[in-house]
Amino acid sequence: MTDSDKPEIKDRFRGFLPVIVDLETGGFRAATDALLEIAATFVRVDDQGLLSPGETITFNVEPFEGANLEPSALEFTGIDPENPLRNAVPEEIALGELYAQVRKEVKSTGCNRAILVGHNAHFDAGFLNAANDRCEIKRNPFHPFSHFDTATAAGIAFGHTVLAQACKRAGLDFNNSEAHSAAYDAFKTAELFCLIVNRWQQLGGWQWTDSAEGHE
Repeated sequence: MTDSDKPEIKDRFRGFLPVIVDLETGGFRAATDALLEIAATFVRVDDQGLLSPGETITFNVEPFEGANLEPSALEFTGIDPENPLRNAVPEEIALGELYAQVRKEVKSTGCNRAILVGHNAHFDAGFLNAANDRCEIKRNPFHPFSHFDTATAAGIAFGHTVLAQACKRAGLDFNNSEAHSAAYDAFKTAELFCLIVNRWQQLGGWQWTDSAEGHE
């Protein structure tokens, strides 16, 4: 196989680079509740065209001024926003550095833009967009409204939409004591996403030869 024949991620999703994103928050309302953790996991493609999780970037985030923190949400995630060992940074720094890494990955892979992959992706995208507005970020590397949702995909593929249960049904290890950390959940979501995409290919679905048709 020559270098020109090797599968490239830019050919798999119509020029979009899937980036798996997970957020931990202080509640369910994007406009008022704090963003506390954010993580993004990149994907890699091997010579056989199979996807696997790559590097994960993660930041602990300071609640924005006036942010709401629901006690039930903090109990659920186990996050103490006041803990100095979190080494949290303001939203604008976390998003600025994360976006810079995403843009670098988009460029290095030859893709046109990133697309957010999330478990219940609308939730993560909603909080991300609310933080973008607060920080007045104009250069968001993600597609503005399209997402890949692994909760939907897992419901179809494995009959369950909860991340822990979907992973278990897919044969992936899942440690409940590590869950509800943005970095852990992003990585496990990436594993689930890659498994579903690979399984579809192995079952005779989309093939890398199909990518040529998309560029005609």
